[in-house]
Amino acid sequence: MKIAIIGTGNIGSALATHWANKGHQIHLGVRSIKNFKGKELLQLPSTSAHTISEAAQLSDVILVATPPQIATDLAKQFGNLEGKIIIDATNAVRSKPEGFPTAFHAFATLTKAAVVKCFNSTGFENIKFPKVGDTALDMFMAGDNKRGKEIAEQLALECGFENCYDFGGSDQVELLEKFALSWINLAIFQKMGREVGFKLLKK
Repeated sequence: MKIAIIGTGNIGSALATHWANKGHQIHLGVRSIKNFKGKELLQLPSTSAHTISEAAQLSDVILVATPPQIATDLAKQFGNLEGKIIIDATNAVRSKPEGFPTAFHAFATLTKAAVVKCFNSTGFENIKFPKVGDTALDMFMAGDNKRGKEIAEQLALECGFENCYDFGGSDQVELLEKFALSWINLAIFQKMGREVGFKLLKK
């Protein structure tokens, strides 16, 4: 699979590493090809740096792990994304794209891509190593597109999460962002530590 990583900070770097090592072709979408955060990612297999527009056009899936307020600008840079999938890993906890409640809603309105919310509900430490002891953590997603969710689930399992549970359609995206805020509350505000994670248990 050809995957664009937009945002090469902690979350984007962790996902790029997993997916490159699983054999996917990774296109890093950056503002400056010569100087960008996460340049060490170029040492990964099948990984290259491109402009944001080039990375999006070269890829089947676009993972966005940037501040959410730049979503409208990214949508302009992406160009025509018809037939492609955007996985939105942002959280509009502190800031939002102008005119939209979340980056998901901005991408869904401003592009022709299928948009899925995923990889937003935990810290990068758990994305990098999604286990507590011998127990694999779970990931969660939301959105309306079935194919997009199938791809997000596949990619989550390839990272090492045991399950990727479906929160529902686009009407549940804001709930999933609040779920992320729950993790932030426990991990940071309640000082439980950034390696706490979510696991759904069934009787």
